[in-house]
Amino acid sequence: METYTAMRQFADSWGMMAMALFFFGVIAFTLRPGGKTQAEEAASIPLKED
Repeated sequence: METYTAMRQFADSWGMMAMALFFFGVIAFTLRPGGKTQAEEAASIPLKED
């Protein structure tokens, strides 16, 4: 089996599934309960003065 063919088959099957799971994981992490306060904290870091 050629390297290109093997990599293409992997990308068509498991690669696409891995990318979709990563995408939905990032969305779930962003929209989780309690995430708003942490996001607001992180957004205000540049505005804080020591």
